[in-house]
Amino acid sequence: MSDRYDPRYDPRAPDDEKPRPFSDLPPPPPDVAPQGDAYDWYVRGLELLDTQDASSAVQILSHVVETEPESRMAREALARAQFDLGMYEEARENFTWIISVNPADDYAQFGLGLAATKLGDLPSAVEHLALAAAMRPDIAYYGTALRGARAALTASRR
Repeated sequence: MSDRYDPRYDPRAPDDEKPRPFSDLPPPPPDVAPQGDAYDWYVRGLELLDTQDASSAVQILSHVVETEPESRMAREALARAQFDLGMYEEARENFTWIISVNPADDYAQFGLGLAATKLGDLPSAVEHLALAAAMRPDIAYYGTALRGARAALTASRR
């Protein structure tokens, strides 16, 4: 046992030596909570996504989607961040929502196909990747992902 004096346990100690309750503490620094409006959060989320900080991007972009639930751009950015973080089911849900609003969104079809691939749903992956590749045959990585998913589906049936 230590013989050190601790004013927290001494009722006779002056109040300035006792620790303050949490309610008396100053507010958290401004960089902890997003500042500005939803667009500012969206821009910050994209910056974090571009610097490979998917975890922070998911946090910020989730705030944007809560504030602007009908924003396809915010949902796409959130789905990208979720995918990068390995949150494939959540990414799949957001890409599915985008497609429900705009079935001709080739990138959402592509993202949904990739998420389905990661989740092992190869028939769905092939379907959505084929749609993306058909909509934008000029984007080579759509076709590459489609060929990979088709090969995995064929191999799984053997």
